[in-house]
Amino acid sequence: MYATGFERPTGTRPSPSSMLRDAGGTYLANGLIGLIFAASGPVAVILAAGAAGDLTTAQLSSWIFGVFVLNGVLTVVASWVYQMPLGFAWTIPGTVLVGSALAHLRWAEVVGAFLLTGLLIVLVGLTGRVRQAMSAIPMPIVMGMVAGVFLQFGLDVVGAVGADPWVAVPIVVAFFALQCHQTVSRRVPPIIGAFVVGAIAVAATGSFHIDTPASSIVAVPVFTVPEFTVRAAMELVVPLAITVIVVQNGQGVAVLRGAGHRPPVNVITVASGLWSALAASVGAISSCLTGPTNALLVAGGRRDRQYIAALTFGVLAIVIGVFAPVFVTLMQAMPAAFIATVGGLALLGALQGAFRGAFGSRFTMGALVTFLVSVSDLTVLNIGSAFWGLVAGMAVSWVVERNDFRAEDPV
Repeated sequence: MYATGFERPTGTRPSPSSMLRDAGGTYLANGLIGLIFAASGPVAVILAAGAAGDLTTAQLSSWIFGVFVLNGVLTVVASWVYQMPLGFAWTIPGTVLVGSALAHLRWAEVVGAFLLTGLLIVLVGLTGRVRQAMSAIPMPIVMGMVAGVFLQFGLDVVGAVGADPWVAVPIVVAFFALQCHQTVSRRVPPIIGAFVVGAIAVAATGSFHIDTPASSIVAVPVFTVPEFTVRAAMELVVPLAITVIVVQNGQGVAVLRGAGHRPPVNVITVASGLWSALAASVGAISSCLTGPTNALLVAGGRRDRQYIAALTFGVLAIVIGVFAPVFVTLMQAMPAAFIATVGGLALLGALQGAFRGAFGSRFTMGALVTFLVSVSDLTVLNIGSAFWGLVAGMAVSWVVERNDFRAEDPV
């Protein structure tokens, strides 16, 4: 490791011939499944967030272009350099947070917050003290915020079942039916099966309507001049940085370590920050080392060949991003119940994990206060509830749960 804390790549970079030798059906399939996962539920979350802010089709296409093309390039480069699966995507909790903020923030303000978030993440990564930054706020309090932010998406699934049962119910049934069979769910993630069944239900009910055809086949990035305001910075920058560094990168690193890899934590953080700032230029949410996608990339095969799955994922992501206008048009032609149900189910496991992390053992009162404030839509000084949830939770835990702070493992 360098003195600055940056991890060296080990070994030589794989040559084209060695990559061809390492390629195989398992790794190509895992990369494809990872791409299908990213292009289903997580994209539905982006569309739902964009709808909350009345974003145009061009702005949404630019957002999709940014998160797929830019992160696809980063995935390919990082996975090739380190010869391990390093699948980068975008922060889903951050996307939900932005959807809430767009109810009272202008899009230019949000883009400005994206840029500031990227710079903050870079600064944290450059210190070489990412582990210390991850432990600055107790994880249960962070998970309380995540649970509060995610809750509405879970409730939207229930609302969709009541509003459009012919579309929503088959999606829900397929999702849980696939979860009942572990062997099948390992090959076909439940959210992908639910997405396919939902598409069939939409076709059967005749509720697929393209109101406005795509203006172009190939994406044309929309460059938004960022607007820097205190209210947007206070509401979004710190929570977004926390979701990237602590929640998303933390999950991704844990998944890869569990599969026997040694991911370069500090390099991942700096790369996430730089790419977040770059993505902000085209109106895209912050980049991160995503947990669910990396779990799919390491789902099988030999450890030393799993980087092929990441390369496959990255290349396919670039293709999806290039044709973002067509992809967004097709997704927008789906009924609202389809987007709400698929997006909500995609977050269901994360919501369950957030509740477990928030109310497992320590900091439970602080986590509860954080959850309640985050879900309340409280706005003070034009700053949204997620930020105040963290502030309130930390304050309450500091007052009534000091023993939990003492019991925290030293960094």
